[in-house]
Amino acid sequence: MFVSYRWLQEYVDIKGTSAKDLAELITRSGIEVEGVESLHKGITGVVIGHVLECGKHPEADKLSKCLVDIGEEEPVQIICGAPNVAKGQKVPVAKVGAVLPGNFKIKKAKLRGEVSMGMICSLQELGVDAKFIAKEFADGIFVFPNDAEVGTDALEYLNLNDEVLELSITPNRADALSMLGVAYEVAAILGAEVKKPKSSTDSFSEGEMISEHISVTVEAKKEVPLYILKMVEGVKVGPSPLWMQTRLMAAGVRPINNVVDITNYVLMEYGQPLHAFDYDKLGSKEILVRLAKEGETIVTLDGEERKLQPDQLVITNGEKPVAIAGVMGGQNSEVDDNTVTVLLESAVFEPISVRTTSRHFALRSESSARFEKGIDPKRTLEAVERAASLMEQYAEGRILTGIEEVVHLELQEAVVTVTVQQINEILGMTVTVEDVADIFSRLGFSYEADNQTFTVTIPTRRPDILIPEDLAEEVGRIYGYDNIATRQINKKHSQGTLTSYQEKRRKVRRYLEGAGLFQAITYSLTSPEKASRFSMYDVEKPAVRLAMPMSEERSELRLSLLPHLLESISYNIARKNENIALYEVGSIFIPNEKGQLPTEIAHLAAVMTGLSLHHPWQGEKKVVDFFVLKGIVEGLADILGLKNRVTYVAAKRNDMHPGRTANILLDGNVIGYIGQVHPETEKELDINATYVFELSLQALLDANTEEVIYQQVPRFPAMTRDMALVVDKSVNAGAVQRAIMEAGGKLLKEVSIFDVYEGDKVEVGKKSIAFSLRYFDPERTLTDEEVAKAHSKVLEAVEQEFGAALRG
Repeated sequence: MFVSYRWLQEYVDIKGTSAKDLAELITRSGIEVEGVESLHKGITGVVIGHVLECGKHPEADKLSKCLVDIGEEEPVQIICGAPNVAKGQKVPVAKVGAVLPGNFKIKKAKLRGEVSMGMICSLQELGVDAKFIAKEFADGIFVFPNDAEVGTDALEYLNLNDEVLELSITPNRADALSMLGVAYEVAAILGAEVKKPKSSTDSFSEGEMISEHISVTVEAKKEVPLYILKMVEGVKVGPSPLWMQTRLMAAGVRPINNVVDITNYVLMEYGQPLHAFDYDKLGSKEILVRLAKEGETIVTLDGEERKLQPDQLVITNGEKPVAIAGVMGGQNSEVDDNTVTVLLESAVFEPISVRTTSRHFALRSESSARFEKGIDPKRTLEAVERAASLMEQYAEGRILTGIEEVVHLELQEAVVTVTVQQINEILGMTVTVEDVADIFSRLGFSYEADNQTFTVTIPTRRPDILIPEDLAEEVGRIYGYDNIATRQINKKHSQGTLTSYQEKRRKVRRYLEGAGLFQAITYSLTSPEKASRFSMYDVEKPAVRLAMPMSEERSELRLSLLPHLLESISYNIARKNENIALYEVGSIFIPNEKGQLPTEIAHLAAVMTGLSLHHPWQGEKKVVDFFVLKGIVEGLADILGLKNRVTYVAAKRNDMHPGRTANILLDGNVIGYIGQVHPETEKELDINATYVFELSLQALLDANTEEVIYQQVPRFPAMTRDMALVVDKSVNAGAVQRAIMEAGGKLLKEVSIFDVYEGDKVEVGKKSIAFSLRYFDPERTLTDEEVAKAHSKVLEAVEQEFGAALRG
């Protein structure tokens, strides 16, 4: 919301408070002011000039030689390149020595042999944004009205000596989306009175009635609680007065013509959207407000033909739509230069209806934004009467007596009771009954006080005040948060620490990033086709679907992190980034019985493709494979103290390679899986060979682990024995490793695999697995006999369990 500092002073006495100081006060009271912009942008030396003569430059067809009166003893010659410059115009002139935005200094110059003693300016050259300039002046110089006084300050006439406050309005403070709303806020802060604008419609108490020309019917009663029409005849469409144009430009609105500008001006003033119909184009004496019919279309003011949906609210002439309610008018009833009779619409439309329609057509305007947040129904009539009054003044219109309205709402102001004790307990401060009474009066809230209890009637402009805590907040912000006394906390202090779960989660992230993976964050919402894909859960119920999804691509809660991570792989490969390693820590959502919230489980997933190691200088390359990713999972288990409790079992899963996939087990329970994406799925996603894992991070972090106990560096040497065992190809090397560890007893401290061989030197259907065993006793030096005895037990165990034999 852009608020003109000068315009604001029409409604409230700012008492000499500067724009910057006012911005600070507003921010401290709870509405953030993002910035204060000075419209003059350092401009000096620009005056109003009168073009006395204007002719073609003798040496340039596109230049004009002008003689301009700038209020000095002699007129000056100025060479101008604007196509719309003409004799008799009043124009902004930057004199020699003037400074324009960007510290651009005007000097005496020669253009094609002719002296130029200044510059005739466009509004853009004076720092006005092009999108806010009226179309007639968009491509040329600005022309003042004929009553502009020559030689006076052009900035003052253009209101460029103004300052604009940019307010960041939160959704609950829709009341501040108008000049009057901001005026009420400022009045409460400064303890001033609000001066409301006046309309002159009361002078037309007798005369031609509006009911003789138009009637209104509302079928969609729920979507239209209040609908009002006012009519102005004999309108002459033309430019609006300059003061109105400059205020609209300061508010970020482009001037169009007097009728449209008046509706926009009242919108910014009251926060009430209005729409002006050309009555003669309606072709009917009826306005019917209803929901659109199947297949119905309308050409909107932007020239686009739009197909209407049955749940969208439209304004019709009894038969065909002439506007999309609260969003945009129709081209078939647009006000133009030939308009004589204006039908003004002021209404309250249901916020959800406007928001849904606005989002459907991707049409969001100042009007729709206010309808979406909710408007004050008490201002609906005031606003339309104010607009009619302005059209009488500035468009030479004649206001017809009365209004046509349909009312389906009961105007009832909320009543909230609060005590001074409650306010002090909520705010942690001490305010008196007198303080509270003064603040409610400054806010414009009527109240009844009974000792320390206040029964407050809330104006309809403040629908955000509903409970005692809301009133306490109002007292706190107007009293001043800076006035809340600092108090010593008397409770015991405790140092903030991470929980065990948080510490482990952070350790997981650091480990994975240290292993060369980059963190990715993807949407929790996905499409129905992807929601259950790659899920490690056998879920019979469909994925949880949103009631009002943004799009079908983001309509269901995911059951796996992998689909979106694989999308990221595809996205990167398409852009020639082929060596990718990503991980994500996020939640998946298991559906429950209808009416119950889904079960949210923290998951960890990773994807890798391309090279895991690339050292060009040393000529080293390592392509990602199953064991690279498995090594990362094993390292993760190790840092969490679960190394010997995590195992792997070959498995088959949808979308995964049937021979390169394994379940990940923790204490014998499946917590995830690891493997290569199925080649057909890789082809579908247009990705290279990609390896993935996904597991329940919650299960991993919730697992109980023993405390790490320091053991001193041993003084006694260890003894190592290597052996190569020949086993069936189907035997899992990890299972053999675990059996060796169990059989080796307390002397065997470590078992590692250093080679696997399948070839012509072993029998068909067999493979050789080489293990290195480390024996050690921290209390003494082991003898060869002790190690040999323990080693023989190992050989006996693997022979019995797996039929293993030492390779010769």
